[in-house]
Amino acid sequence: MGDHVHVRLSQGLSVSADGELIEHSRCRCGATFTKVFEADGGEPERRPGS
Repeated sequence: MGDHVHVRLSQGLSVSADGELIEHSRCRCGATFTKVFEADGGEPERRPGS
């Protein structure tokens, strides 16, 4: 029998009270994962020409 490799399936995004972006994902085996992207407190990025 082979080794299991987690395949992370996106379950959505949310924003914490501190402004951090939180990515939620899970594997078909039932394992869940959370990745937090910290806000740097700078100005929002603007698209060129906006």
